[in-house]
Amino acid sequence: MGRKRNEKHHLPPFPHSGILLVDKPKTWTSHDVVNFVRRRFNVKKVGHCGTLDPAATGLLVLVLGKATKSSQTLSRSDKAYAGTMLFGIETDSQDMDGNVVAEKDASFLTSEMVEGLFAKFVGEIEQVPPMVSAVKKDGKKLYELARKGETVEREPRKITVHKLVATKLHLPKVDFEVECSKGAYIRTLAYDIGNALGCGGVLFDLARTASGEFKLQDAHDVETMKSWTQDDLLRALVAF
Repeated sequence: MGRKRNEKHHLPPFPHSGILLVDKPKTWTSHDVVNFVRRRFNVKKVGHCGTLDPAATGLLVLVLGKATKSSQTLSRSDKAYAGTMLFGIETDSQDMDGNVVAEKDASFLTSEMVEGLFAKFVGEIEQVPPMVSAVKKDGKKLYELARKGETVEREPRKITVHKLVATKLHLPKVDFEVECSKGAYIRTLAYDIGNALGCGGVLFDLARTASGEFKLQDAHDVETMKSWTQDDLLRALVAF
């Protein structure tokens, strides 16, 4: 079978600039979404404003053309998420993509314990970035070191949790909503809460619901975008 022809080979360059809201599918990296838009619509410059882990879904803010100059400003926006934590287990990535490193009894947990601890994590807190992350240490990304089996010291970072509420308690799982500052790792939040409860915890599921002024309900899903023309893309752009 011959090589499939890339769409950008028969499309003219996309000359427009703006912001595109995408609902990132599970298993895709944020870079996968950027590459999809760049190649599918022949857009020379595409970037994103805040990485989502492959296991996470939800709002990914893309910037096209001249809007890429606004990338850093948009990335600094507060974020909102909805997800599920699972207590009684720990993984080396702090989510379900990693290898299980500990299993503990979580049968003693009560709704009051979990909600009471959630309240303690609201405000300015410190997080140690996970080893499986793009944070750099001595010029190397932590996940590159983690792949080699290395663990290094990481400096804690201050983040702000504006809101953290349990929306459904079906222990050992808890559905939650969180609003937080840029740079917060929700995986690490689940890990730290599980550690504080004494039973360990992981992030079981996560969707970004907002980034600054942009909302998930206004985002476009990738499957629909696969049938778009360049005109459809232009109509979907948000002015910047």
